[in-house]
Amino acid sequence: MIARNLTFNTQNLIQPTSSLQAAPASQRATLPGIGMTSIRLVQYNVSDTMSHVKMLLLKDKQLDSHNTSCLKACLEVYSNAIASIKHATKSYNTKQYYDANIQISAVIADATTCEDGFMEKQGGVSPLTKRNDNTIQLSSVALSVVNFMFYNRSMEFKLTR
Repeated sequence: MIARNLTFNTQNLIQPTSSLQAAPASQRATLPGIGMTSIRLVQYNVSDTMSHVKMLLLKDKQLDSHNTSCLKACLEVYSNAIASIKHATKSYNTKQYYDANIQISAVIADATTCEDGFMEKQGGVSPLTKRNDNTIQLSSVALSVVNFMFYNRSMEFKLTR
């Protein structure tokens, strides 16, 4: 049921859907529960990526100045992403879905910014492409659920007026 509702028949969302299916809380969750689980997966992914960036900066002594600069920028944007996803969690829990949408969208923008920095140099290759893609895909799944909850709530409001 989860896979059918969240993959939207695209190959790009196989990884996030697999992650969502692997989360124990998602097996019998309601749609609001799936939304919270998907937001938590984004938070875990963002935190893990930030730790990975720190590790690359500390251990990889062969980085050129461009890659070092890009990794430092990624560290900053992923720090922002952590704040955004925490804010999204609070907004989602209080049914402020519009605010949650904005915060999750910011996480997508942060991962995109990180990736784009490496491409500014001709022939640039990001060591974070897979992690950035996973952040974007997981965030897209969370955003889909948040938007569904927002529009569903809006419809309920209109029907009761």
